[in-house]
Amino acid sequence: MRIAFIGQKTIGIKGERTGGIEKHVEELSTRLQARDHEVFVYARSRYHKDRPKEYNGVRIIFIPTIYRKNLEAIVHTFLSTLHAWFMPYDIVHYHGVGPSTVAFFLRVIKPKTRVITTFHSQDRFHQKWSWLGRLYLHYGEIAACWFPHVCIAVSHVIQVYCRRSYRRQVVYVPNGAEVQKVKSSRELEQFGLEPNKYILNVGRVVRHKGLHYLIDAYQKLKTEKKLVIVGGAAQGGEEYFEALKKKVAGDKNIMFLGYQSGETLKQLFANAYLYCQPSESEGLAVVVLEAMSYGTPVLVSDIPENLEAMHHAGFSFKNKNIKDLSEKLQYTLRHPQEVEKSSVKSVEAIQTFFNWDLISDRVEEVYRSVRH
Repeated sequence: MRIAFIGQKTIGIKGERTGGIEKHVEELSTRLQARDHEVFVYARSRYHKDRPKEYNGVRIIFIPTIYRKNLEAIVHTFLSTLHAWFMPYDIVHYHGVGPSTVAFFLRVIKPKTRVITTFHSQDRFHQKWSWLGRLYLHYGEIAACWFPHVCIAVSHVIQVYCRRSYRRQVVYVPNGAEVQKVKSSRELEQFGLEPNKYILNVGRVVRHKGLHYLIDAYQKLKTEKKLVIVGGAAQGGEEYFEALKKKVAGDKNIMFLGYQSGETLKQLFANAYLYCQPSESEGLAVVVLEAMSYGTPVLVSDIPENLEAMHHAGFSFKNKNIKDLSEKLQYTLRHPQEVEKSSVKSVEAIQTFFNWDLISDRVEEVYRSVRH
C-alpha cells in the first residue's frame, strides 16, 4: 500500500518542539515501510533544517506553512492535503484532532483513497489555547470521529469518550515503546549526576504538564536525590518556563538540563531512581511508556490516561494535589524495594501491552480492513 501521514511536524529528529505524535509517527511509519509498504510523511522544514528526502526508507515531503501558533498546524495540514490530492495514495492517515478537521476534503475529492485519523488527546484542555482555539479543537474532535473511514484512539479513555460524546465507535490502538537496555552512566558525569540519585521528568515545559506541582512537592522533601527536568519551552510557553526557573533559583538540587537527545537522554532515563509525570491532561503519554521501557519506575498523576499508560506497574498521586504528590514521592524514597518491584513490572507491561511491533500489526489490520 501507499500510505501518507499528515499532522506531525516531522520524523527522524528530536527537538524541544517535537513530541509524542512525532515519536508515534516515526515508529509506525518506519515499521510499515519495512513491511514493503511505500510510506510518505509530510513535514515542516522549520524542524528539519537539512530537509532530507527520506528517513529509514520513509519518504519525507516538506510543505510550507505559516509559523504562528494558531496557523502553523492547520495551514500545513491543508496544503499537505492538497498535495495528497494529486498523489496515488491508498491510505492517508491524519494524526491529531486539529489536522483531522481537513480530513473531509480528501473524502470528497478523492473517494477511492481511504482516510484514517488518530485521536491522540483532547488538546482543547491544554491551557495555551484561547477560547477560539479550544472551540476549533472541539470541532476537531467531532471531525476525528465522523470524517474518516476509521478513527483510532490511543487510549481506552479516549475510545469511551468518543462513543459517549460523539456516538461513534472507534478502534483502540495505543502508543508504544521498545524495551531498552542501557548499562552505561558516563553521560551523567557532565551534569554531576549519579545513578539512582535523581528523580526525572522529560518533556515540553508547558503548564498543563504540571511541573509547578512537582517542584512544589519536591521542595517539601528532605532528600539528597536531585530533581532533574529535561526539556525546553514549547511555543507560547516561554513565560511559564522562565517563571519556573525563577522559582527554583538558588536551589542546587533542582536542575533544568534543557533539551537532551541520543545517548545522553537514554542514560538519563535508564539511571533515574524514579520518573514523575505530574500532568493535568494527556492522551496516552509516550514519555511515560518510554521511561517504563528503560525499567524506570513511574509516579504519575491519577488522570485516567496516565493510569492506563502505567498499567498497574507504578505509583500514582491525586492530580494537582501537591501534598499528596509530596507524600507519594516520600513513600518511594523510603521504600526502595517497592521501587525495584515496580521496575520489573514496568518492563513486563511494555513487552506485553505496548510493543511497537504489535501496535504496527494492529494499524496495518485497520488499513487492510478499509481496503476491502
